[in-house]
Amino acid sequence: MKTLHLRIHGRVQGVGFRESMRIEAERLGVAGWVRNAPDRSVEAVVQGSAAAVDALIQWAHSGPPLARVERIERSETRGHFSGFKIRVD
Repeated sequence: MKTLHLRIHGRVQGVGFRESMRIEAERLGVAGWVRNAPDRSVEAVVQGSAAAVDALIQWAHSGPPLARVERIERSETRGHFSGFKIRVD
């Protein structure tokens, strides 16, 4: 089980990134959450098999069609997640 905290920078708010990531995470069987951050980045915690998490990160490098991802910061984190949620806090 792999659990990572992601910070996705670029044109990622207002382009459907969170909903698209939720759909892709569910398709891959990845649990966790995603939310908009105050600095206009998108923050996520993703958990699943190494292959599934890596596939979601690969997807996140391009995101939905209107997104323009500049970079993704990642770090290991802990927790146990069920399902994939969009957070609004």
